[in-house]
Amino acid sequence: MKILLHICCGPCAIYPLRVLREGGDEVCGLFYNPNIHPYEEYRKRLAALETYAGREGLRIIREEAYPLEEFLRQTAFREEERCLTCYRLRLSQAARIAGKGRFDAFTTTLLYSRYQKHDLIRGIGEEAAGRHGIRFLYRDFREGWAEGVRVSKELGMYRQAYCGCIYSEKERFCRPPRKDNRGDPLTG
Repeated sequence: MKILLHICCGPCAIYPLRVLREGGDEVCGLFYNPNIHPYEEYRKRLAALETYAGREGLRIIREEAYPLEEFLRQTAFREEERCLTCYRLRLSQAARIAGKGRFDAFTTTLLYSRYQKHDLIRGIGEEAAGRHGIRFLYRDFREGWAEGVRVSKELGMYRQAYCGCIYSEKERFCRPPRKDNRGDPLTG
């Protein structure tokens, strides 16, 4: 099959790309990630992917624009639904491009992550596929997590510390103040 693989970053592409190619599929990558913040993080992830894609002979489709505003517009004041919104934005774009590009199906490296919501991704992927007349290929790539981490480290790839959005960055790096047993903030 001719598969469009939505890719969030280089390290996450390693295992899914290998599995799809070993299955005889022709794979083309798509880098569409309006959620990634700040811009320097976006550039680092894209550069790591482009380097890896060059090494693997993987064609990448991407826009020149950095469409952060679209993500922010749809998540502001709905932060608790941010993952749903983020998945919908990215998978809808992947389905649209796959349908227009005469691919047989599309899938995503989000299905490689142990930290993503697989049932939600699957449902949104299938919904987007139905709207754009293309098949969503659900594969649970999590079994290759350790292999992808190992290979990415061996290759010296840039590895990010959070999923990409400003909210996950805050959760990762901005810890709430510690409190004592009465609930008062600890000082000094």
